[in-house]
Amino acid sequence: MNGSLTRRTLSYLGFALVAVYCLAPFYWMTISAFRRPQDQFDNTIIPVRWSWENFSAVFSGDNGFGRALVNSLIVAGSTTVLTLLIGTFTAYALARLDFRFKNAVLGLIIATTMFPGISQLVPLLKLFTDIKWINTYQAMVLPSLGFALPLSVWLLTAFFRQLPFELEQAAMVDGCTRGQAFRKIIIPLAAPGVFTTAILTFIAAWNEFLIALSMVNKKEMQTATVAISKFTGVSGFDQPFGTQMAAGVIVTVPLIVVVLVFQRRIVAGLTAGGVK
Repeated sequence: MNGSLTRRTLSYLGFALVAVYCLAPFYWMTISAFRRPQDQFDNTIIPVRWSWENFSAVFSGDNGFGRALVNSLIVAGSTTVLTLLIGTFTAYALARLDFRFKNAVLGLIIATTMFPGISQLVPLLKLFTDIKWINTYQAMVLPSLGFALPLSVWLLTAFFRQLPFELEQAAMVDGCTRGQAFRKIIIPLAAPGVFTTAILTFIAAWNEFLIALSMVNKKEMQTATVAISKFTGVSGFDQPFGTQMAAGVIVTVPLIVVVLVFQRRIVAGLTAGGVK
C-alpha cells in the first residue's frame, strides 16, 4: 500500500515538474507583458502594477504588427492546406498502392528532413531572386511546404496503414469507385491523423522565422515573428522588452486556440471511428 502511494506521489510530482518546466516561460512572458514600461526589468513573480501599455505599443507607431499577423496567417494557412492536400494523396498512395521501390520512395521522402534548413536557404534565395519571387508569399510558403511535407507524408502513411483495407473493398463491392471509397470511407476515419498533421504543420509554419527573414525585406510583407525581432523602443535605441513580450503573447494565443479546437475534433474523430 505504501509502495503504491509512493509511486502515485512520484508520478504526480513528475507531472507537476514537467508542467512547471513547460509553462514557466509562457508565464514569465505573460507577466512581463503586463508590467509597466518603467518596471520591465523587475524580477517580481507578479507585477507590482498591471498595465496594458505594452499591448497598446505593439500596434502603435510604425511597427506594422497588424499586417504582420495577417501575413503569418496567410503563410501558415496556405502551407497547412497545401501540405494536407498533397500529403494526404501521397500518403494514401504509399500506404495502399503496390508499385516498385515504394519503400525506397518513402525512405527518400523522410531522408530529406535530415538536411538542415539553413543549407537550403542560399540556393532558394538565389533561385527566388532570379525568378523575382523575393517579397512574395510563395517565397515563404514553398520552402515551408518543402520542410513540412516529408514529416506529414510519413505520419499519414503510418496512419493509413492502420486502417483496415476491407472497408474499401466493401465500399467498392457496393458500387463505389476507389476515389469514392477514399473520399467517403477513408478520409472520415483518417480525420484524427489529418487534424494532428494540420496542427503540427500550422504551428511550425506560424513559428517559422529564418525563411521569412531571408526571403522578405519589405516591411509590409514580413511575418509576425520577424516583426517582433525588429521592434524598436521609443528612441530607437532602447530595448523594447515589454513590447516584445506582449507581442509574444499575442502570437502564442492563436496557437493555443488552434490546438484546443483541433483537439476536440481529434477526440470526436477517434470516437466516431471506434463506433463505426
